[in-house]
Amino acid sequence: MATPSAPGEGPVRPVSVSLHEGTIAALKARTGKRGMSAYVEALIQRQLERDLLRELIEDAEAEHGPVDRATVETKRAILRDDMADSADAA
Repeated sequence: MATPSAPGEGPVRPVSVSLHEGTIAALKARTGKRGMSAYVEALIQRQLERDLLRELIEDAEAEHGPVDRATVETKRAILRDDMADSADAA
């Protein structure tokens, strides 16, 4: 039995999906006709990553309790300041 491919790996094959006409028009306007598949592939991969991250967060919170919001905001402020400092240095 073959090992299933990870997202973004394995052979490419066509699938059929149903989308609203407005969504299709916006997608074509953004990507052109030839770029649609790559764009949708990237969107799906990113959503899968977000889903997995959400599951990891939920598992961690179930085991360790909810995240302290004040601590998160403190860390975000540190990251923002570091990013601002590195942008100023450039």
